Amino acid sequence: MTTRAYRRLLPLLLSIAILALFACSGSGGEEAADRKNEEPEDEVLLRFYFSGDKKAATDEVWAAVGDYVQSKGLHVRFDVHFIPIGDYRDKMMVKSAAGDRWDMNFDADWLSYKQMAAKGAYMTLNDLLPEYAPHLYEKYKQQGTLRAAEVDGKVTGLPWTMKMNQRFYAQWRSDLTKKAGLNPAPGSIRTIEDVDAFLRALKKAYPNAKLSRTLPRDLYKLRDEWVDLGFHGMGFYLNDPKVRIQPVEQQPFYLEAAIMAKKWYDAGILNKDIPLDKEDGASLWRNGNMLFTAQSHEWVNADPGFSDPSFEQESSLLYPDRKVVNRTPLANVIAINRNSEHPDLVLRFLDMLETDGTLYDLVQYGIEGKTYLKQPDGSVAYPAGMGTTTSNYMEWGGQWGLWKPQFMRPTPTYGKGFWLAEEAFANEPNNVNSPIDGLFISEDRIRDELILRDRNVETYVGAIELGTVPDPVQAIADYVRLQQDSGLDKILAEAQRQIDEYLARKRALTAPVATPPR
Repeated sequence: MTTRAYRRLLPLLLSIAILALFACSGSGGEEAADRKNEEPEDEVLLRFYFSGDKKAATDEVWAAVGDYVQSKGLHVRFDVHFIPIGDYRDKMMVKSAAGDRWDMNFDADWLSYKQMAAKGAYMTLNDLLPEYAPHLYEKYKQQGTLRAAEVDGKVTGLPWTMKMNQRFYAQWRSDLTKKAGLNPAPGSIRTIEDVDAFLRALKKAYPNAKLSRTLPRDLYKLRDEWVDLGFHGMGFYLNDPKVRIQPVEQQPFYLEAAIMAKKWYDAGILNKDIPLDKEDGASLWRNGNMLFTAQSHEWVNADPGFSDPSFEQESSLLYPDRKVVNRTPLANVIAINRNSEHPDLVLRFLDMLETDGTLYDLVQYGIEGKTYLKQPDGSVAYPAGMGTTTSNYMEWGGQWGLWKPQFMRPTPTYGKGFWLAEEAFANEPNNVNSPIDGLFISEDRIRDELILRDRNVETYVGAIELGTVPDPVQAIADYVRLQQDSGLDKILAEAQRQIDEYLARKRALTAPVATPPR
């Protein structure tokens, strides 16, 4: 057919097509429209980061999680990554500085949350949270914990919903102490002096063993009721009603701790490989690579899952008469990367996790019969041949930010009633909430000074606290002068201003309303 003939025929072909379209209108056209409306949403891949080692069944479990949420109308899949706990903080901060794209990650005030939030690494969720995760938002309103994750009024993270206290206990391998004839009376190790004497006896009995990674600094903080703010080496004393922020390096206990660290290092009490050891403390303890540690109520009462069933442990509460602040809502956090393209889908997933027990079991424990066994009493157990150290999924790192008390099952690690006991312990009289719990100190006006301070911390603090400096007295004196010359006064003034304003607002909110005269 020639081009000219085709052009003459084209109007006729169009007319036939239009008539056919009208002939097919009515129920057939409506069915086509309905089919279009029923087409599923495009599947989206969400990238998550957690701390710890990736377990063998992780990808299979999260594929099943994807299948489940898709069956509920959330059309997503999951790309789950793990970074070893010893590298997690630094690597996540580097990824953020490089502008990497991911969707959700675990964080904590003991990791990089405050630094990441202060640098704007996490997405603001004020409007998104109530829209896409209304049930989770309602839980935060009931608990009043969301404010802890605000930076200048912007919600930058999703706190966990547990209540705990990390008051220290001395803890030791009792199977080894018994063998060496060391049998401390219950509750007899209570002070730093008691710990020092006990560690020296342990070292004499086991001269070639890796003894401890516990730094004296932490025990002196407990003795003097010092609260570490997690803000560039700053804190305050619980017995100070004015809540005056101070640098830790200027405190008398810090010098005492440095001197004791030097003694412990020289005596071989502190493990020499602490600066290089990336294995987390729980794994070291579980695998028998420490004889002594300072532990929380949680890990004194939980089953550590020792790699050798012959291992045994005992403990003694340190400084029982001292006050200790409870863990903050930021002790474990879930955050959404500022570069995420799908924050709405992440929040919808988290909202489902808040309300759906089946999804919770799948995320936390995995696939029934493959990664866990459900017991008649509702608890979960490891499949045959597995335990804490050999699990193919359970007890995965970073799960803590996703813990939901309403769905948690007893496990081999945390038995029946465990979390009720944890909350009861946190409510004991000497375990108190911080007077500035929920305060987030903005760094905008002191960013340059904090950069200098952090640089000094990274350069000098490790050697002081580990006891490797030749003269701790001189080292601290030099360090104090260096930090003072790096803008410390400006940092303290700005941080104190924010603390005072926070306390003033808090007092105004709790002040009784005067009854007008009649």
